[in-house]
Amino acid sequence: NGRYKWIVFLPSRTHPGIPVLNRYYGVLEEGQIKVRGIEARRADTPQFISNAQIDMIKALSKASNAREFREKIPESLKVLRRHVNRLVDHEVSLDQLIITNQLSKRADRYSNKVFQAIAAQQLMKEGIEISAGQTVRYIITDADERRPDRKVKAAELTTQDTRYDAKKYLDLLLAAASNILSPFGYSDEKLRDEVLQLEEQKLLK
Repeated sequence: NGRYKWIVFLPSRTHPGIPVLNRYYGVLEEGQIKVRGIEARRADTPQFISNAQIDMIKALSKASNAREFREKIPESLKVLRRHVNRLVDHEVSLDQLIITNQLSKRADRYSNKVFQAIAAQQLMKEGIEISAGQTVRYIITDADERRPDRKVKAAELTTQDTRYDAKKYLDLLLAAASNILSPFGYSDEKLRDEVLQLEEQKLLK
């Protein structure tokens, strides 16, 4: 286990005011980062977002105490801004943005067009067998598109021309960032204000 230089317990998802023991990140005295219950540990989180979250924690990991930790938050936001720029400028490779979800039932049994069911149906159209319990990998291409088939693309069917939905991935990135900084007053909205100015304009073009 080892001794921690510092550890941040994150609030419960159901009771946001109450920190819980199974959601935290911290740094051991020898510098090793430990995380639990955050996006970087989840199998369905795109690699790009896991990396961004860990990079933010690495910036904070140089702190030795609570005061230094707070002084490092602007550096952590700088790291976030770098990842935001890459995302908005479409410089992130598709393999870093793949989302992996398990099908809880057969793809045609979903009444709601959830992303994993849409991706599974795309694969089935190509003659690939997909059954309940299997995992499906996909890229979000246009979350707001009304036609389900255009919302996502099964990872196996992407081409060089496939473009990702930077706006939607930005939402996921800011949610992961605010998750680790929420005990210090950073909501998704506050991060959006601090980190996005020019980037928002690029997205709206």
